Amino acid sequence: MLDNLTSRLTSALKTLRGQARISETNIQDALREVRMALLEADVALPVVKTFINQVKERALGQEVLGSLTPSQALIGVVNEELVKLMGEKNDALNLAAVPPAIILMAGLQGAGKTTTVGKLSKLLKDTQKKKILVVSADVYRPAAIEQLKTLAEQVGVEWFPSAGDQKPLAIAQAALDYAKRHFFDVLMVDTAGRLAIDEAMMAEIKELHAFLKPVETLFVVDAMQGQDAVNTAQAFNEALPLTGVVLTKMDGDSRGGAALSVRHITGKPIKFIGVGEKISGLEPFHPDRLASRILGMGDVLSLIEDVQKGIDQDEAAKMAKKLKSGKGFDLEDFKAQMQQMKKMGGMTNLLEKMPGEIGQLAKGVQGAEAEKSMRRIEGIINSMTMEERRKPELIKASRKRRIATGSGVSVQEVNRLLAQFEQTQKMMKAFSSKGGIMKLMKGMKGMLPGM
Repeated sequence: MLDNLTSRLTSALKTLRGQARISETNIQDALREVRMALLEADVALPVVKTFINQVKERALGQEVLGSLTPSQALIGVVNEELVKLMGEKNDALNLAAVPPAIILMAGLQGAGKTTTVGKLSKLLKDTQKKKILVVSADVYRPAAIEQLKTLAEQVGVEWFPSAGDQKPLAIAQAALDYAKRHFFDVLMVDTAGRLAIDEAMMAEIKELHAFLKPVETLFVVDAMQGQDAVNTAQAFNEALPLTGVVLTKMDGDSRGGAALSVRHITGKPIKFIGVGEKISGLEPFHPDRLASRILGMGDVLSLIEDVQKGIDQDEAAKMAKKLKSGKGFDLEDFKAQMQQMKKMGGMTNLLEKMPGEIGQLAKGVQGAEAEKSMRRIEGIINSMTMEERRKPELIKASRKRRIATGSGVSVQEVNRLLAQFEQTQKMMKAFSSKGGIMKLMKGMKGMLPGM
């Protein structure tokens, strides 16, 4: 996500290195590059103009402290203006209403609306312990109703049945009545999408909105649409009193302009971003964290949250005790660490949130290839006896052949795994003494394909 914008911005800001101060002349070249980077990222032209003018005005009037270089001072200004552009802080859902609090989802077909209903249901259920009912008023696409039913079962929330021969308003009336009688905290209503904005679609969703009077009307839009995403958001904003935007597919090959433009153009906050196909792949949107990632400074707070969500605290405590006692790190631990990493979204997800050079490693990691490699490693370890996992030094030629046959790989791959494990074992010893997680992540370079 936003890789090209990140590299262009960081290289543009480096042009001020070696300069004694920020002047009208030297900032002009840097800002020209920043402008080009934003336009290439599909940021709306009016947004780019406003942004560049504000950065220039502030940077020229910036008092450069003795401890800062002009380059560092400009990065500070760009970071603050990016945050301001995207909304300054996370704008949480407002569910303070007489139950059930109603959330109405709007958007075009293919934006990921139904999937977002499932993801948001899981997030509210897990983090706020809400009792949730979901219903589909999309009577034009029968698969949407079935999809929502499957997602509801997957996340453990209740699904209200609807059918293609019903009227959307009748579905909404029945679902609301059921939600009230069964004391649900939240009712989430998925509406029909079209391939393009049309009057019939707008009339239908206006009717639903007028009846339901939702506390939140969220517009779901595909971030990979770039400038088109912003135009669509604006059209919906004029037809409906939107309360927020959800940007999906932010982990795709998007240029990212929608994230920088949509707040400025619509005046509505981005509340969530979709990151990945997993049902847990929805995050509250934090402008300050995204700005940090865009400027190559990492997103350590999100990284910590990922770790806290994915890590097994009991297992972590056992591992810490084991390392401290000096009893060593074996192949069973190695496998457990990979399983924990999968829960946290995989290697690429973790790396891209790290600051500086470590975050740059994510650009070289081919996600699918790395995940495939991890599965193969798990298969090899699963083909070992428990004694072999605890004492890898026992694994000689005949055992290697048996393990290779059992896991469907070559003996060379078993040798490679043992060499990687030995390298990790050394790192874990170093990690247990001093140096912290930065040392551990640096040591991972070269351990997976593409890194």
